[in-house]
Amino acid sequence: MTDRKLDRNWEMDNIPYPDPVTEIIDPSFNKYVIFNTPMERIYTGCRWAEGPAWFGDGKYLLFSDIPNNRILRWTEDDNRVSEYRLNSNNANGNARDNEGRLITCEHLSRNVTRTERDGSITTLASEFEGKQLNAPNDLVVHKDGAVWFTDPGYGILNNYEGDRSDPQLPTAVYRIDPDTRSVEIKASGMVRPNGLCFSPDYSKLYIADSASENPKVIFVYDVVEGGKSLKHGRIFADTGDDSADGIRCDTDGNVWSSAQQGTNSIAVYNPDAKLIGRIYLPEVPSNLTFGGHKRNRLFITASKSIYTIYTDATGASLS
Repeated sequence: MTDRKLDRNWEMDNIPYPDPVTEIIDPSFNKYVIFNTPMERIYTGCRWAEGPAWFGDGKYLLFSDIPNNRILRWTEDDNRVSEYRLNSNNANGNARDNEGRLITCEHLSRNVTRTERDGSITTLASEFEGKQLNAPNDLVVHKDGAVWFTDPGYGILNNYEGDRSDPQLPTAVYRIDPDTRSVEIKASGMVRPNGLCFSPDYSKLYIADSASENPKVIFVYDVVEGGKSLKHGRIFADTGDDSADGIRCDTDGNVWSSAQQGTNSIAVYNPDAKLIGRIYLPEVPSNLTFGGHKRNRLFITASKSIYTIYTDATGASLS
């Protein structure tokens, strides 16, 4: 069944409706599946799409096209894609902060930036202990306003998504203090920490290690000291042959993860780390977010394209 889904012709005229891309692995996943909703490709033309972030007040999705050095905007009302920012410094991860501003990880500048309401750009983080960051990758915003980001260094591995360079720092997960803008390492020891998300109550932080092997895993940490620190890091889920990249939680605490290399799908784990369902993609998925008026529309960046499907889950975070 899986091979048939992945190998079929994805020209829209040849896809049956409703679209059979969802696999129920555990009956509990039925709760989140809408029978008569299709998988839709709403845009294609990227070289590697990443970093989707939903802005509900404007009814649009921002996402990065890393090698093409741009951030694009898809608007819900007219289903059109336009250029939001050219020369984006090979932007990767994007998020919306608690005041509605865009926060971005930039490979080329090796900075984490914030776009102000007047369009100016503020650098939030560029170094740690006097050493330049490697290549900030993905990020989330805590309810206290702190920005948490991963730095796996992918953007300096070659000249395709940034500038090739030697790393000055180990791979790590950082926190930017909302008041002082001080930058601190909060988790280390992973091979390449990548996607990350908070649980709905902010008591846990999930981190995908996209280069882990034997097993490939998603980690989870307890968030302590009023959201300022992590402890009790442990494996949350063994993802089998799939490398996890972008991850998001829904309001029930399920973890929705892009699953690369093995199945090319969105894998859904319940809070007990049980795999309960999959949504298959015709391209390699990189990241995802919930959006739309009811925050039940799943947006997926996958290789050259953006896909979307309605679910009966509700996204837990702002982006």
